[in-house]
Amino acid sequence: MYWRDSWFKRLQVAVIAKTVYPLVSILGWTLRWRVEGLEYLDRISVGGCQPVMAFWHGRILGATYYFRDQAIVVITSENFDGEWIARVIQRFGYLTARGSTSRGGRHVLRELRRRAASGYKTGFAVDGPRGPARLVQPGVVLLAKVTGNQILPFHIEAAKHWTIKSWDRTQIPKPYSMMALSIGEPIEVPKDASSVLIEQLQVRLERSLQDLEKRATVMLDG
Repeated sequence: MYWRDSWFKRLQVAVIAKTVYPLVSILGWTLRWRVEGLEYLDRISVGGCQPVMAFWHGRILGATYYFRDQAIVVITSENFDGEWIARVIQRFGYLTARGSTSRGGRHVLRELRRRAASGYKTGFAVDGPRGPARLVQPGVVLLAKVTGNQILPFHIEAAKHWTIKSWDRTQIPKPYSMMALSIGEPIEVPKDASSVLIEQLQVRLERSLQDLEKRATVMLDG
C-alpha cells in the first residue's frame, strides 16, 4: 500500500517533520564553524551562474543547516522518508524537486534545469538516494552538462558526532561541536561531454570529495 493511502502514515509524516525541524534548528544554533573555499562559490556567482553543489549523502544534516535560506533546490524522493525530509528542509528555505535520478530521472533533471535557469542553486547528494555510499552517480554530472553550471564540491565534518547505522553512515553533530566546511575547486562539464568523459568526471568528483574530507579533518585538528 502506498503510504499516502494511510491516514496513520500521513499523521506520522506531519509529526516527524514538526519534531525534527525545531530539533535541528536548536542543534544548528549551537554549532561553531571553520570554513574555507568560499571564494570558489563567490567566483561562480560573480560569473553570473549558479553552482551545482555536490556532497555526500551522509552529510546532509550539516549541509542543510549551513546553507539554509540561500535559494537552493534539492531532490527529495516521493516515498515516506522523502516526504518528511522535504517538509523539514522547506522550512529551512529550500525548494524541492520530487523524484529520483535513478527512477524517473529525466523528469527530475528537467525540473532542476528549469529551477537553475530561474537563478536557483542546486544541491546534489551525489551518492544518493540509495547508494552505494561514497560512489558518485552520474546525475550530478548530467545536470551540470545540461545547465552549463559548474559542479561545486564540498565536505562538512563534525569534530564530535553520532553516526547512524544506515547505508550512508549519516553523521549527526553533537551540540556545540566544531564544524569544518571545506569547499573545492569547481568542475566544469562541457555541453558536448561524451559518456566516457562523464564517467571520468564522476571519478574526478569522487577524488575531490575524498580530498575535501581529509582537508576538513585537518581543519578540525588545527
